[in-house]
Amino acid sequence: MRLEPLSVQTQNAALGYLAPSPCLNVFISHVILHDPTPATRNRIILAVDQKAIRGVAYFGRQLALAADEPAIPSFVEYAKRYRGERMIIGPRETVLAFWKLARSWHAPPRLVRDRQLVMAIDRVHLHPYEKRVTVRNARIGEWSAVAESSAQMVAQELAYDPRRSPDFSANIREMIERKLWWVGVAGNRLCFFCNLGPWCGRTVQLQGIWTPPPLRRQGLATASLAAICDHLLDVSPTLSLYVNDFNHDAIALYRRVGFEHVADFQTLLF
Repeated sequence: MRLEPLSVQTQNAALGYLAPSPCLNVFISHVILHDPTPATRNRIILAVDQKAIRGVAYFGRQLALAADEPAIPSFVEYAKRYRGERMIIGPRETVLAFWKLARSWHAPPRLVRDRQLVMAIDRVHLHPYEKRVTVRNARIGEWSAVAESSAQMVAQELAYDPRRSPDFSANIREMIERKLWWVGVAGNRLCFFCNLGPWCGRTVQLQGIWTPPPLRRQGLATASLAAICDHLLDVSPTLSLYVNDFNHDAIALYRRVGFEHVADFQTLLF
């Protein structure tokens, strides 16, 4: 098994390797498709057995894995030259196998999200919904409310406060300007938040899904998320997300909208 950086000549083959599992591999696919900078391309590493790709990994602030089992030891050895990644992510069985080999030399994770359900929806499976909420792109004047919701979501899901980063507010404002944040509005009040994460030709990943606690259990999240999906399914054949297996309320929300469990993910946070 040899490792090599992504090249113009191997890009289509790498995307072809990732294509059968678009919801699991959307992050790496997004990086390949939408970030052409040399620094990023050099962080995308292919595992090649003879002429066949057996794995694709991104070694950046997060280590993202997509690999057949024989490729995992090679990625573990390659990872020894990198330190300081914030997380390791990928299909659950792949991350489990990677960590079994890496744990003897790697710093221990501060938090393990052992099983995260990857869920997806298409137009056929979108459930009928009550049109009681207005959904739209967030406006720049709403950035502080969006930032607050995002910070609360990250603190709950990842156990750290993103507001400690000097870039956090600027990143929120940039995403709003790029129309990547969506909100639900009920009675002139923002009642729901989510943003568009990585995307490829087959799916768009939804992130940052959050309902302010005082507005929960009123049907606002279901109506908002369903309406947002209704809009986004006009431009993408599927939408996807992943959720911790213990977050039963969120899983129930996604199932009310029509999302179905399609795979398992795992995240190790450092």
